[in-house]
Amino acid sequence: RSPLIRRLPVVESHTEPCDLSALEASRRIAERDLSPVELLDSCLARIEAVDGALNAMVTLVGEQARGDAQQVADALARGEEPGVLSGLPVAIKDLQPTAGVRTTFGSERYADNVPAEDAGIVRRVREAGGIVLGKTNIPEMSIGANTVNRLFGATGNPFDPDLTCGGSSGGSAVALAAGMAPLATGSDHGGSLRIPASYCGVVGHRSSPGVVPHELRTITQTNYSLQGPMARTVPDVGLLLAAIARRDRGARRDPMVYPLEAGRFGDLDDVDPSSLRVGVSSDLGGVLVSDHVRRVFADRVEAMAGMVGDVVEVDVDLTSASGIDWYLRADVFATQYHRDVDAGLFDEGFNPNVLATYERALTASVLDIARARRSQMELYQAFDRVFDEVDVVLCPGVSVPPFSWRELNPRTIDGEPVDNYMAWLALSASLTVVGNPVTALPAGLDEQGTPFGVQVIGPLHHDHRLLSSAAALERAFEGVPELRRPVPDIVSLSRLETECRTAGRTVQLDA
Repeated sequence: RSPLIRRLPVVESHTEPCDLSALEASRRIAERDLSPVELLDSCLARIEAVDGALNAMVTLVGEQARGDAQQVADALARGEEPGVLSGLPVAIKDLQPTAGVRTTFGSERYADNVPAEDAGIVRRVREAGGIVLGKTNIPEMSIGANTVNRLFGATGNPFDPDLTCGGSSGGSAVALAAGMAPLATGSDHGGSLRIPASYCGVVGHRSSPGVVPHELRTITQTNYSLQGPMARTVPDVGLLLAAIARRDRGARRDPMVYPLEAGRFGDLDDVDPSSLRVGVSSDLGGVLVSDHVRRVFADRVEAMAGMVGDVVEVDVDLTSASGIDWYLRADVFATQYHRDVDAGLFDEGFNPNVLATYERALTASVLDIARARRSQMELYQAFDRVFDEVDVVLCPGVSVPPFSWRELNPRTIDGEPVDNYMAWLALSASLTVVGNPVTALPAGLDEQGTPFGVQVIGPLHHDHRLLSSAAALERAFEGVPELRRPVPDIVSLSRLETECRTAGRTVQLDA
């Protein structure tokens, strides 16, 4: 096929209802200036216009969603108390089961799977008045930071569809960036919320473990297998978090859940950015980070210095976390997949990332896992001491800028070999090991014209304060063109649609 237009223009804003923030759309719905059906139709029209170029929404339930939107509109007309998400379309990651709606986990094996029940996160979205719009693309079984699978193909970056959008919540991030939905769900092992948010110019929040109930987890007391919210702004992420973190009867099925007033996330504190003490680290003590990313991060730190109270280089060392991560995730994967492996359900073309981690589990000893767990505890305690001196820590979101979606991962970084599919993700995976809450925040464009994101890290269980601080930084960034959240050009994307739909986005991965 003909080459796509690379480095699509970035525009200042759009004016369609689908481009409104979730909070603004919610306000207009409450004031009867916008109907839920009108908002939904705007989202569906945007999907029709641009998703042929991007391939973010793999299952749509337009008519069902329209009926749900009309029910919300009727309830509001009767004067019923609205839910926190009343009338807001929500895109659901295809990892999360949806009652009566196909849920494939990005795998051919589940191509025709239609669950009878919603996952807890989906149930809470619906109960809060959210309108389930459809399902977003993921890598097979949601493992990997490049959203491509054999069932649906690849999801392209909204700023250059030939490049990766990240993963595993890639379809959700792209849907948000392109205005297909104001809110979306995601999940996170080693960066699956944060990486696509960074690559697509949106916000993702990896909460402290136990904040968002996950009744379908297969292992207890872990920093892995977390679910969370994505949106275009930090307050919108807080709004969705207020719904999905709610404690209901189903939430008791997750042993990691603890008492929490979830509604607070929808009402963040008004933090003055000039009061913030911000710690910065370009590489968390020495993990693999490209010179490109280091330069852009240094530029962003310099631009931010005059906005906040203090900026200091923090003395952190998470260089051992990558090795620890391999053993911890091997433990998780063995727990999650051993029954499938015993039943012979993995074919030759199954996601190599899953197989690589499972094979590590087969060679790891109990002592290997024990050493990793003890080191994890020591790393957490050392990292936590940083927050005695600063309010938040900032580091880059990903070690390299977006690359071709045809590669599972970059082969080298500045000439240094990338050993495995997790080695280039140490900036996010290391933070999974210690378990701190992290908000991925857009911070302008990088040197190749694609979105650049930073991770804003806070103390464990201080998610509300972290989100409030991230919102303060976001407001400050909006005043600086170089730091403002970038918006892809919808007109250019819509012109690419026919070409991409005709050519198809076939899976030809360079493993």
